[in-house]
Amino acid sequence: MQRKAYVSGVAALLAVLLVGCTGGSEDGEETTDQKPGDTATTTAEAQPGKYRTLPEPCAAVSQGTLDSLLPGIKQVTDEEQREKAYEGTATQTYDTDRTVGCRWKVESRNATDHLWVDFERVVSYKNAVSDDDRATEIFATKEAAADLPEPSGSSSDESPSNEAGSDEAGSDEVSGEAGSTPSSGESGTPSGENSDDSASATPSTSPSDSADGTSASGSTPAAFQPRVLDDLGDQAFLDDALGSSQQRTVTVVFRTSNVIVTIQYDEQPATTTDVPSSEEMQDRARKLAGQLAETFDE
Repeated sequence: MQRKAYVSGVAALLAVLLVGCTGGSEDGEETTDQKPGDTATTTAEAQPGKYRTLPEPCAAVSQGTLDSLLPGIKQVTDEEQREKAYEGTATQTYDTDRTVGCRWKVESRNATDHLWVDFERVVSYKNAVSDDDRATEIFATKEAAADLPEPSGSSSDESPSNEAGSDEAGSDEVSGEAGSTPSSGESGTPSGENSDDSASATPSTSPSDSADGTSASGSTPAAFQPRVLDDLGDQAFLDDALGSSQQRTVTVVFRTSNVIVTIQYDEQPATTTDVPSSEEMQDRARKLAGQLAETFDE
């Protein structure tokens, strides 16, 4: 009889445990297992970014593109040094999942060229803010820091173009920057010269004006002023600055989903009488930006 009583007690205990596992409550409603602070049932969590990894930066730029951006690289006679120049130098970083970069520097007889490429993968740590939204905020901060001129329409019969490689985007591109930088459509004569309407006022008085994307004074023509780019990634802008020693720096920044790509390309001429061309440098930098953007679309 003791054995039967023991079995009956075990059966009763199992029955109690079984009732508890059904998740029933005193009022007969089911309960759910929620973590403290879990609001998934009331608020949808923001979507993660499209990209979870970043490309290898020093391998992201092709050899042919480096030949274009760094003309002196072909002049390096030592084969080992030339290969090292192509390889570039990785930017020091403490989190390669979030940011990576690479730098190249090549000296030539005419100039010293630098190229820096940086990839930043943005991750939002707020449930209500997506990675893309956070990347948009960071991009806006970078654009504001660039202090781009206010955009304006064209007053000519030709539509404005953002294409840096266009040879016809010079004098007909009228923008709000004309007050600070003379456009190539204005008189190309240096200060002190007469701006006669005669045939003697030939472009020879300002050989660098518009032809190579550089005004006679060395400043950036209106057509190549810093501006927003509409045909690159989700958002993009271009900056162009000429330093006191005639060093020109062209920067292209674009965002694709939760990744922000920065390209900084600068050239320091060997003599201060030479002025790097805005048109050529912008065209090279934008071509590289287009190639990098395509790698994210693959």
